Amino acid sequence: MKREDMPRILVVDDEEAIRSGLAEILREEGYEVDERPDAQSALNGIRDQIYDLICTDVRMPGMDGLELLQRVKVESPETEVIVITGFASLQSAVDAVKRGAEDYLAKPFDLDEVRLTVKRALEKKALRDKQQKLERRVAHLSPGPQLIGKAPIFMRALQLLDRVAPTNSTVLILGETGTGKELIAREIHRRSPRAAEPFIPINCGALPDTLLESELFGYAKGAFTGADKPTQGLFEAADRGTLFLDEIGNITLGMQSRLLRVLETGELLRLGERKVRKIDVRIVSATNADLKKAVERGSFRQDFFYRLNVLSLELPPLRERMEDLPVLAGHFLDSCSRRFGKKFEGFSKEALAALQAHHWPGNVRELENAIEHAAILCVTPQVLPEDLPGELRKKAVEAGGAPPAPLTLDDLEKQHILSILRDCGGHRGRTADVLGINRRTLYRKLIEYGMARGAPEEGEGDETPRPESG
Repeated sequence: MKREDMPRILVVDDEEAIRSGLAEILREEGYEVDERPDAQSALNGIRDQIYDLICTDVRMPGMDGLELLQRVKVESPETEVIVITGFASLQSAVDAVKRGAEDYLAKPFDLDEVRLTVKRALEKKALRDKQQKLERRVAHLSPGPQLIGKAPIFMRALQLLDRVAPTNSTVLILGETGTGKELIAREIHRRSPRAAEPFIPINCGALPDTLLESELFGYAKGAFTGADKPTQGLFEAADRGTLFLDEIGNITLGMQSRLLRVLETGELLRLGERKVRKIDVRIVSATNADLKKAVERGSFRQDFFYRLNVLSLELPPLRERMEDLPVLAGHFLDSCSRRFGKKFEGFSKEALAALQAHHWPGNVRELENAIEHAAILCVTPQVLPEDLPGELRKKAVEAGGAPPAPLTLDDLEKQHILSILRDCGGHRGRTADVLGINRRTLYRKLIEYGMARGAPEEGEGDETPRPESG
């Protein structure tokens, strides 16, 4: 094993003879070992160095080992802790294990027990780390979200995605609301060398400056009211991965200045701290604003814009790729079919014409919501215009051109029955009650309309027929 791959252990004890003795035992086993005489200096140490394992005495002046254990679980949750207990105090060891310690050692030390306990703790950590890495790798290898569309303008955006994703460069995604900017950001991460590491999104436009700053940079204990423990920010959480800054055009000049420094130096300061922390994060940002005009107005820093805009990728609005609408609508309908347990045979000609006649100011997201609305209300094999949201129902008449032919009496009856069935959420029993007919008659009607796919609902076929209204 390479020297730099050897597990690193920190021994914390106020008694020098015990501390150095335990450290020497561990060094003889080939471990990298550091020593600290108290809990506070140990906390300072874990901020500068990542330890695989900490062995700490329970009883020490000032901060004791149990409090140190709690602080370690906040500052360095991946580090295992073994507590050292004297005074034959089994209860303190039990308390420590309850609070997250991996194991305990009793003074005076038994050399074989020390070796076995430490080895077991490190093996458990190594196994957990390996499992987490494997889970991330499996997630990376699994199919990503479907980027649906064949329109030339959309295909050009995907071709650019193929080229920028494998790099570590900063990417700025441009596009109107609802065009799928976060979906593209996730795909950039999935195809990048950082795919096995975290992808962390944040909507910058949804938070005031003070909250956004603490979310991104983290804070020290006591940095502000309510900061009762040190907390890492999203930059640190995304270390070695990707941080997605959505709605970047909505942040203030002051926040732009702070972010610019991090992007240029790869360093940050938590709120209330003077300790500089190094990070390695790829930034992908997105906006629906015209940042060039914002720079001209003075509301967006020019140097920050150039730092974000190393590579830019523009997503077209749905109205500019309408040839993709039928396949997108079909995809969303299939998704609703799986989620709601309903089987659909697509869209009627009139419903599809209504979808194609709409301007879609909300883009793909608006289309997805409209299809979900229709799938919930639809009680026929095909989605009909009346299943669509109100504005789209009007489009059906506009798209049809000539007014519809007069309806026959049978057509009017069918339309009325299906309208009541839709209002009743597809429940045939309640529909029959509203219509004033018995359930057997309604079921026969639905068979005629090609809508009775299953057996009658419970009680539909064995009730005593009642006189039909009219």
